[in-house]
Amino acid sequence: MVRVLSSKVASVRRVARAVIPQAALATLALVAAVRPAQAAEPISTDRPDFVESSLVVEAWQLQIETSVALQRRHGWERRSQEVSTPSLLRFGIGSSLELRVETDGSIHHHSDEEGPHVDGYGDLSVGLKYHILTPGPGDASTALVLHVDVPTGTHDFRGHGDQPSLRYVSEWDLPLDCSLGVMPGLALNVDEQGQRYVTGIFGLTVAHEWNDRWRSFVEIAAEELGSGRHADTQLAFDSGVAWLLTNDLQLDAAAYVGLNRNTPDITFALGFSSRW
Repeated sequence: MVRVLSSKVASVRRVARAVIPQAALATLALVAAVRPAQAAEPISTDRPDFVESSLVVEAWQLQIETSVALQRRHGWERRSQEVSTPSLLRFGIGSSLELRVETDGSIHHHSDEEGPHVDGYGDLSVGLKYHILTPGPGDASTALVLHVDVPTGTHDFRGHGDQPSLRYVSEWDLPLDCSLGVMPGLALNVDEQGQRYVTGIFGLTVAHEWNDRWRSFVEIAAEELGSGRHADTQLAFDSGVAWLLTNDLQLDAAAYVGLNRNTPDITFALGFSSRW
């Protein structure tokens, strides 16, 4: 009897971990579908570059930023390919604060070394972004972004515990319709043995607005820095473009190239962002 109950409890947990992230995203998307956008300013997105925007979504507005990403790794030891659907939902809860829900979404992974492909869902990350109203150094537009990755994904893509991170974003306007963004940060991660460790986060991006609808960027992005024996440093160079269809709709594309052996060799992403 005890074994049967334990088996049923385990099954419920597995279903909950798979369903909760998708249910949360679907619920917020449904709320967005019935609320029209009222802002006159063009949409400001956190994608397609790694460095976040310092701006927040206006109060009581919802914004979805989603994409399809193809990641390929060709190393001496193995070849692997992964297709995912990274998505971010942002909801304004004040003039300078937004609630954020993020996930890698549906994931399809295949490796020559590991054999058959693996399908599943990524973890859910919940957080807040606070736009600092007073100008930063050099009249920069600044923000703080707090996230907590929660182990809610399916077995093969689930983290080993709650993993908080804090990022500081600074953006400057430059001559010739250019801008500079810098994002340092820290994360408290958990390795496969359950040991916690601190790692750095860093991104630097330079963008150019060609006109009211088109912009492009180049960037250096480090999701993980200085993690030592716990995990490998990941460093990439990326570039991309964004096309503003309307003030509330944006299409984008980006390509990431790994700069060391620990980073996927190349990643392509096509994205869509919409505000309600």
